[in-house]
Amino acid sequence: MCVDCFFDFWYVGYAEQDPHDYTSSMITLQATKREKKELPQTLRSRGVLPAVAYGPKLTSSAISVDLKEFNKVFEESGETSLIQLEWNGEKASVFVVDVQRDPLSHRPMHVDFYQPILDKVIEVDVPLVFQGEAPAVKDLGGTFIRNMNEVTVRALPQNIPHEIMVDVLVLKTFDDVIAVKDLHIQEGVQITQDPEEVIAQVVPAEDVDEQLATPIEENVEDIQKSEEKGKKEEDKEGEEKED
Repeated sequence: MCVDCFFDFWYVGYAEQDPHDYTSSMITLQATKREKKELPQTLRSRGVLPAVAYGPKLTSSAISVDLKEFNKVFEESGETSLIQLEWNGEKASVFVVDVQRDPLSHRPMHVDFYQPILDKVIEVDVPLVFQGEAPAVKDLGGTFIRNMNEVTVRALPQNIPHEIMVDVLVLKTFDDVIAVKDLHIQEGVQITQDPEEVIAQVVPAEDVDEQLATPIEENVEDIQKSEEKGKKEEDKEGEEKED
């Protein structure tokens, strides 16, 4: 999630729901308070991941978590499911909002946990997971077209789904489509996109081949104007140097 844009979600209003009636189903991750004298590289060498937890109602706390345990939890929760974070007698329902990784090994180097306001509705981009094989691909030799990889949902933080499954078995002919309105979501979750917007479909293979074979026509006149402009700027720069 992006910290500069409210972690890829933003608050849009309050909702009447007990914000504490969901914790029993949350994943729990144990953490430890991190002392200032503990160097991050020393922690990492022991398989411990430096982290920080903060939020509107949570004082920023330097903590650390077991790297293997974090990887297991993050694989299940991603950035859209709340985690019950516990450390030194404190508890917080948090999102993973930023994972800094080693550019070569891609191993996590540091993680930010953010506690949202639990009774305020937020908007989050949730990934779509396509499952199955479309009959129109298998039986008719068509090409599967995916127009969207995620949708924006509006819900309380504890109701945000980790992902939304899309069953492509309904695509039996070239006339069938899966639209936003066809997605199955839980109660309390609203998708903000146009319900008629097409998520996926199958088209005849020749249609795709024709599009790929179509040459890209460039505007020769615009290119010539651009080249002439560049030439004039170069000449002007040369004259200024001579002066």
